[in-house]
Amino acid sequence: MPNLEPALASLSNPRVKGWAKLSERKYRQREGRFKLEGIHLVAEALAAGWPLECVVFDEGLGIPEELIGYADRADVVDAGATLPAWIPASPDIIAKCSETETPQPVFAVALRKQAEPEWLFRQDGGPVVLLDGVQDPGNVGTIVRSAAASGAAAVVLGRGTADLYNAKTLRSTMGALFYIPVLEAELPSLLSEAKERGIPLFGTSLRASESCYDCDLSGSPWLLMGNEGSGLSPDVMEFVDRPIIIPMTGRTESLNVAMAATALLFEAQRQRLAQSN
Repeated sequence: MPNLEPALASLSNPRVKGWAKLSERKYRQREGRFKLEGIHLVAEALAAGWPLECVVFDEGLGIPEELIGYADRADVVDAGATLPAWIPASPDIIAKCSETETPQPVFAVALRKQAEPEWLFRQDGGPVVLLDGVQDPGNVGTIVRSAAASGAAAVVLGRGTADLYNAKTLRSTMGALFYIPVLEAELPSLLSEAKERGIPLFGTSLRASESCYDCDLSGSPWLLMGNEGSGLSPDVMEFVDRPIIIPMTGRTESLNVAMAATALLFEAQRQRLAQSN
């Protein structure tokens, strides 16, 4: 049976006010929590065993059919974690806590998980993608999704990059953030350590002459992706060992940063698979 709590109906309830505040980045950072809106994201979090504080659903509609199986299971969270509370609430409360014009009938409050930086320096986990000032939430979410899909080791969000826990970023990940480590870090200090450890550092540049298809991406390289308009910042670019370009035989000036990252990630996957066969 689910850990079912009494229904909430008052917009002035302190818990409701706290959930609504999680729409702001400063509160998410301070509280170490974030919201997941919609059946798909909540189901993905439950399937992955991500720690959830609670799942709030429209009391008139009940627990969505897609989530009922998770509500009855005791193994949907990491070992030692507390089972989430399942809380019926009025549509007004759902709307107050939603960041979309047409609120979905369920949201969850999730706990942030910070992966250990040492994870980045493994030499057997595939590429690491580092984002330097990638500001569009949709781009960040898509890159996280592509990284998870292509077997990358991790994603690092540098200064000026969109917040992973922004509602738009979360929607763009389509739940992929539950399956790949994502860290926030100051890139220059991290890249300095990577150089000392001999990790190859590749950065995309329209001025580069070396094709990504001529590079060995089969191991655990670090792939640096820059801002949508200005590319990699000078203090990050100075660490790049090999500037590379994605060849384009058609007529267009450049690729969107999420498309470029996806192309590199799947080329790295192709090379790894070719070596294993």
